[in-house]
Formats: sequence, structure tokens, C-alpha cells
Amino acid sequence: MGQEHTTWITYDDRTAARFLWATILWGIVGMLVGAWAALELAYWPANAGQAWMTFGRIRPIHTDAMIFAFSGNAFFAGLYYSLQRLCKTRMWSDALSQLHYWGWQAIIAATAITLALGYTQGKEYAEMEFGIDIAITLVWVLMTVNVFATIAIRRVKHLYVAIWFYIASILTIAMLHVVNNLAIPVGLFKSYSIFGGVQDALVQWWYGHNAVGFLLTTPFLGMMYYFLPKAVQKPVYSYRLSILHFWSLIFIYIWAGPHHLLYTSLPEWAQSLGMVFSLALIAPSWGGMINGLLTMRGAWGRVRQEPILKFFVLALTFYGMATLEGPLLSIKSLNLLSHYTDWTIAHVHGGALGWLGGMVFAVAYYMVPKLWGRPLYSQKLANIHFWIATIGILLYVCSMWAAGLTEGLMWMATTSDGLLKYPQFIESVLAVKPLFWVRLVGGTLYLLGTVLCLYNLVRTTAGAEVRDERVMIQEDQHIPAKTMHERLEGRAMALAVFALLAVIIGGVVEFVPAFLMETKVPTVTSVRPYTPLELEGRDLYIREGCYNCHSQTVRMYHKEELRYGPASQAHEFVYDHPFQWGSKRTGPDLHREGGRYPDMWHYKHMLDPRSTSPGSIMPAYPWLLEARVDREMLTAKVGAMKALGVPYDADTLKDPKKSYGDQAIQIVGRLAQDGVIVSSDSELIALIAYLQSLGKLETKSTLGANNP
Repeated sequence: MGQEHTTWITYDDRTAARFLWATILWGIVGMLVGAWAALELAYWPANAGQAWMTFGRIRPIHTDAMIFAFSGNAFFAGLYYSLQRLCKTRMWSDALSQLHYWGWQAIIAATAITLALGYTQGKEYAEMEFGIDIAITLVWVLMTVNVFATIAIRRVKHLYVAIWFYIASILTIAMLHVVNNLAIPVGLFKSYSIFGGVQDALVQWWYGHNAVGFLLTTPFLGMMYYFLPKAVQKPVYSYRLSILHFWSLIFIYIWAGPHHLLYTSLPEWAQSLGMVFSLALIAPSWGGMINGLLTMRGAWGRVRQEPILKFFVLALTFYGMATLEGPLLSIKSLNLLSHYTDWTIAHVHGGALGWLGGMVFAVAYYMVPKLWGRPLYSQKLANIHFWIATIGILLYVCSMWAAGLTEGLMWMATTSDGLLKYPQFIESVLAVKPLFWVRLVGGTLYLLGTVLCLYNLVRTTAGAEVRDERVMIQEDQHIPAKTMHERLEGRAMALAVFALLAVIIGGVVEFVPAFLMETKVPTVTSVRPYTPLELEGRDLYIREGCYNCHSQTVRMYHKEELRYGPASQAHEFVYDHPFQWGSKRTGPDLHREGGRYPDMWHYKHMLDPRSTSPGSIMPAYPWLLEARVDREMLTAKVGAMKALGVPYDADTLKDPKKSYGDQAIQIVGRLAQDGVIVSSDSELIALIAYLQSLGKLETKSTLGANNP
């Protein structure tokens, strides 16, 4: 046992306070954008005819704001507050803390602006273009250095369970971000993913699923293990259960990404692997929930009076519900019904509003009185906030459950003759439209609750400054470790290495076979690269966020083929950088769209969707007609695709503008025959060319009528 002595430590609480304010303020912005997006689905004219306000552009602003701004800032606020107290030392570098804070806020602002302007990679939860991705990497490295250096100078040898979750989150997010955002830049605000087609789909949902896992789950579990025992003034219920929870969760979670791609052209073994590991996730997830709820044993009588405990109960309840529902939705027979419907939206928002929101508000109501040295301005307002938020969540989730079931059942319904009972996709849209209004009411209530929270916190802190807490620390007595895991808890780098290995294994096992598997089929001569005009149209499709409402893959089951045509095959996507399979069908699938309608139909549809599809909730895109394509960028774009392995011929590479013009003139000519005069440089011409190119393979179905 080492010699005992004491020292005084002053924590850096101002950084935690800044991140906490950013959490609430950005959260209100993100929720407001989300409410506006919900309004546009219920009432399409709400976009006011502005390009930057269309659903396709503001939906990723909403999701990225809630992931990186609301949840990200909340994680950092909890991290900076708890890590110093668990390590009994000030953060290693105040300068790095400040760079982290201001860099992260700049990244969020840049993301919102660029997405509104249409600069996007078109990859869900990773829409930011390569310049912002580089900035994220740099800021994340600065934060990582600061965190690990702080752990290295800790005055407590033993690493508490919360720190395990922080370490795993920081390292895994770094890995996910770097791999998924590997791209070739084209100009200042455009890039193409180095992965294509099926491979890109696997990488993207390995990232997408685990971004949810390691930015929206594991860091908040770490915060739960710190703040919940503090709030109830009891130790965590089970140390052994926390060990099982941590290692099983981080190992299993990383394998489950393919459950987002069931019934697609992803290899069957990868789909099955994703489903199995998704089901296995129930055990560690519920282990964590049980550990949290049982930590509150003996404190249940306080829940009625204390809003902090109410929000912890809300968070853990929705964590348990979401981590049961998610694995159940990965069962192939149930996924058949739920995928691409609003059921998925209900699932995501149950976790986001219930689990994440509950944790954020519980931590905020705990931290503010501690940081400012004042009691909360109004317990009554905090309790009102809880009930408004809870009612809002229930309205939101229940309405989207009903909408999802309605959509799934209508899409699959057939007559006694085996024909589709609802052949027009718009029929399901009109059936669920009233539920979009209910969703809007629920989301607005949740937003109002957050505004009430902000008011309560502002009144609590009015006229006061953050106190950098100064405490007297007794040096750790270095009690000898009794078990192997206790020895590991005393070695931060070893624990970090083992955690990183645990999350790397799943990715390697899934990626190596999938990447070695031949997806390019040379004998299928009808699979050709996009022409320069079609490539430009595809970039416009991505810019306008069309993938937020339309999928581009016909899944492999009979009723899907009845509606859209032959199931999509892996080799059809080989030149897609990035892939565009989508995750929600607010509109019909487009993979077999090519040649289904004449050019004039697409012209009318983009300028007034209701002229071709009565009842459509799609916004009009009049700016596409007037805006002009920058042909000077074509050489760089085609060259980048060539570098990615797309087999463009020498003539196209030498003069892509000629190929562009020749094809554009044909579309312009056909429109002229219908009495419409359009410039060949109009963005609308390029978009029409792309839509007409989709899925024109002469592919016959390989599925029998007895398939699901």
C-alpha cells in the first residue's frame, strides 16, 4: 500500500457547462427542423417553394442535428463532468478542451449550412462532405488525446465502468467514421465513395447501425452508470453484471448492421449473420437496463417527487423497449412487413426521444444545480416537462406504429386472383396521411417540453457563474487487484486495446468475404456505366435528398416483384458510388423506373407532382428547370469514377461534354415534340436522363409465386 497524502484539485467545469448549453440549444433547433419536416409530410406546401426547405434537404439536417449536435454535445458534457471526478484530476489540457468545444460547434453549423445548400454524400447519418469529415476527424483526435492523457494522469488506479463505455465509444466511432467516409473528392464540395453497390451498402449500414450503437447508446450507458448512482445515492446494483453488459454489448453490436439489408442482394450469409447477432443483442441490452433499474431499488418512493429520477425511469424503459423491438424487427419474417415503413420511424424515435432524451434531461437537471451551486428553479416545471415529453413520445410512436402496419399490410395485400389489392402506391400514402398530423402533434409537444427545460435552466442560472469545483483529493491507496478483470481495469491502454479488438472482429469477418466475393458480372453486357449526363443527374438526385423518400432496390420476395418488377441483383449496382437503396418509402421504389414513363411525364412530375400523381405529397422542383449544369466539372467527375474502377471508354474520358450534349439533345428533342422547349443544360434534363436509366436490365425473376 502506497503512502497516503492529499492534494487540492480544481475541475474544469466551464467546458462541461458549455457543452450542456449547446446540447439544449442545438436540440431545440434539431427538433424544430424535425417538426417542420413532419409538417411537410402532412402538408406538402410547407416547403414554401424553396429548394433549401424541401423535405429531402431538411430531413438529414434534422437527423444529423439530433445525432451529432443534441446527442454528441450531451455525451461531451457528461464526459467532461464525470471523467474528471472519476479520475480525480483536471482535464489534461484546457486548450484541447476549448478546441474540442468550438471545433464541434463549427462542424455542426457547417453541416447545417452545407446540407441546406445541397452538398451531401447521400449516405444516411454520414451526409457531410469530405471537408467536414476531415474536420470531424481532427476534432475527434484532439478530444481523444485529451481524454486518454487525462486517464493517464489519473489519481485513481481503478477505472470505473463508465470510463470503459467512454473508451469503447471514442475508439469505435473513430474507426466507423474513417472507414465509411473514404472517398475521392471532386472539387471543393463533392466526392464519391470509394465503395460501390453492395459493398457500399454493407459498409454504410455497418457504420449506420453502429453509429447508433456507439454514439447514441454506449456513451449514454456510461453516463447512466455514473449519474444514476449519484442521483439515487446508491452504488450500481451489480458490478459483475456491468462487466457482462459491457463486453457482450460491444462485441455483439458490431455484427448486426446487415439486418438493415434483409431481402436485398446482399449475400444471404451476411443477412443471416446480422439477424442472429441482432437477436443476441437482447441479452446484454436488457442486462444493462436491469442493472440500471435495480440500482434504483429503495428509491422508487422518490420518483413521484423528483423529475431527475422520472427521466431516468423513462430513459431505461424506452431503452429496454427499443432494444427488444430492434432485434424483433430484424427477424426476416417480421422485417418483410416492417422495412421501408413508418414502423422503423417509430422504432428510431422511441429510442431517440425516450432513451436519449430521457438521459439528456436527467443529466441536465442533475448537472446544472451542481455546476452553478443553486437548486433547480422549479421542480414543478421539470415535472410538467416530463409529462409533456412522455405524452409527445406516445403520440409520435403510436401513430407511426399504426402508419407502419398500415403501409406494410397494404403493400403486401393481394386479391383472390393473386393480384395487388392496392396497386397504386399513393393509396397507402393517403391512408396514413392523418397519422402524419398526429405525429406532428407529438413531436411539437416534445419540442415544447424542451423549450420549457431551457427556460427552467436559464432561470436557475440567471445572475450566476459556473463554479469550477475545487476539492481535496486523497491519493489512491492502490488496493491490489483480486481478479483478472480488476487487473485489466487498472491498465487503461490494455483495456482500450481489448475493447478495440472486440469491435474490429465483427467488421473483419463481415467485410473480407463480402469484398472478395465477385459482384461484377462481365457477361451481363447490359450493365454499363452511367453516361456523363446520367452521372450528373444522379448527383442532382443525391443533392435533392431523393433517397430520403425513395428506395432503389426491389427486394427479393414475390409481392414486391408484383409491384415493382424483377428483384434487384448485386451486379446491377456495381457502378453506384454511393449506393442508393434508401431506408424509407414515402414514395415508391425507383429501381425499375427507367422507361416506365415518357420524358414528358417526368418533366410534369418534377414541376407539379400532383399533375401526374393525384394526392402526392412530394414537393415541386421548379428550380431544376431554370438552374444550369456546370459542364466544366464533368471531366473531373468522370475521371474520379474511372479511378474507382468504372470502365469508361477513351472517347468519354477525352470529351465527356460531347457525350453529355449528344444525349441531352435527344431528351430535349422528345420534349419539344410534346410542345415543351428546355435548354440542354437544364438540371431537369440531367435528372430525367438518370431516372430513365434506372433498372433497365432485361432481368427475369428467379422467384416463384409461392415465395413470401
